Amino acid sequence: MKKMRGLLVGRMQPVHEGHLEVIKRILDEVDELIIGIGSAQLSHTVKDPFTAGERVMMLTKALTENDIPASKYYIIPIQDVACNSIWVAHVKMLTPPFQHVYSGNFLVQQLFREGGFEVTVPPLYNRKTYSGTEVRKRMLNDEDWESLIPSSVKDVIYEIDGINRLKQLSRRELNEI
Repeated sequence: MKKMRGLLVGRMQPVHEGHLEVIKRILDEVDELIIGIGSAQLSHTVKDPFTAGERVMMLTKALTENDIPASKYYIIPIQDVACNSIWVAHVKMLTPPFQHVYSGNFLVQQLFREGGFEVTVPPLYNRKTYSGTEVRKRMLNDEDWESLIPSSVKDVIYEIDGINRLKQLSRRELNEI
């Protein structure tokens, strides 16, 4: 029996409750979900502070914490390529076969539609509050960021000293202006 497999790509900088809600909703529509960790080559900047490996760890622990069986998903780091017209082929090379793409990013939607895929904009979950930008902003300003992320992700951020990293990166970037 052929399984319906979907693809969702996101930077996950860091994984937050909005990501989990979107993943849960998509898993109601597909048998398996490939979760692409986008821009996997980027780390150690204010916009992208965490490595691909750290994001995989965050996501794996958050999915486990939310009782999502490992048999329902694949987590694949996906590096950017400098040429948009070959990005879909690059993603297909890195992932198991999939039939459906979920993305809120217009460029990703366009590239996959041009590649012959059915694309759905996933229902975003309280996007104003649950965004990586908001989580990172709160971390930098010593505001409540912990309520926006699963507790297992909080543990990973503390384990890797992520708050201190983000604050150091913020200082460095300000000095470079």
